[in-house]
Amino acid sequence: MDITLIGAPLDCGKTRAGCLMGPDAYRVAGIAETLRGLGHGVTDFGNVDPGQDWTMEGPDHLVHPGAVAAWTDALMRRGREIGGMPIFLGGDHALALGSVAGMAARAADRGRDLFVIWLDAHSDFHTPLTTDSGNLHGTPVAYFTGQDGFAGFPDLPHPVDLANICMMGLRSVDPGERDRLAATQARLHDMRGIDETGFAPPLRDFLAQVAAAGDVDLHVSLDVDFLDPSIAPAVGTTVPGGATFREAHLVMEMLSESGLVTSLDLVELNPALDERGRTARLMVELTASLLGKRVFDRPTRSFG
Repeated sequence: MDITLIGAPLDCGKTRAGCLMGPDAYRVAGIAETLRGLGHGVTDFGNVDPGQDWTMEGPDHLVHPGAVAAWTDALMRRGREIGGMPIFLGGDHALALGSVAGMAARAADRGRDLFVIWLDAHSDFHTPLTTDSGNLHGTPVAYFTGQDGFAGFPDLPHPVDLANICMMGLRSVDPGERDRLAATQARLHDMRGIDETGFAPPLRDFLAQVAAAGDVDLHVSLDVDFLDPSIAPAVGTTVPGGATFREAHLVMEMLSESGLVTSLDLVELNPALDERGRTARLMVELTASLLGKRVFDRPTRSFG
């Protein structure tokens, strides 16, 4: 597979800083070398330059809306023109306003629909008009599905159908988001449900839906807080009860075996909160599982 790494040191979707160091942390953790070792061709595009902040109007409490709009436009345009498999190295989850919108536009350019699997503790279905915090990293799903409230943001070429979205790992969803999502056809799997069924059955059902749709694209958006903070501490939005090491690798291996994935986000890594790069290395290992590495390939580590 031809893979393009796209650095998105976007750190304006929230008030807590640190995610701008994420792309370089993935590079230091060896993401390019790891994927090349699996036989893939890897090109590192470097970091996207969003240019000047846009002039925006809207609620006063929004955090850096002009910067988020500029990033959205830049990432949408960059992603749309990439062939092969783009991997967006974030950066906070506000990058998905642009990355997913760009992947939807690229899919439409190729006569395809886009499906999205959202691996996150949060549903990110607020709009600039409904968010209490003003943090726009909580708005990407609303934006790329074409919800109202994004006046002044880049025009959305091809909204993603909510019926094409599967959210897994949810465990911190505001009541307003929950009620709005419950009225849609999105597949919603919180950790209570996962505790009863495991990840495999609902993921298998969603992948069957994607496969039955024919010639389509599938985007994976992986937030560090999908994982339990005991194994992935480098995130500013920790929520206990996330996916374990084995559960996360199972999800990645199932996605790999489906042969359907065409693009990936790696988001919300804050290296300032990491423990000797452990979270960055885990995210790289999960990416390797998504791209062909299996549990039997993993050497035993000696700590003696």
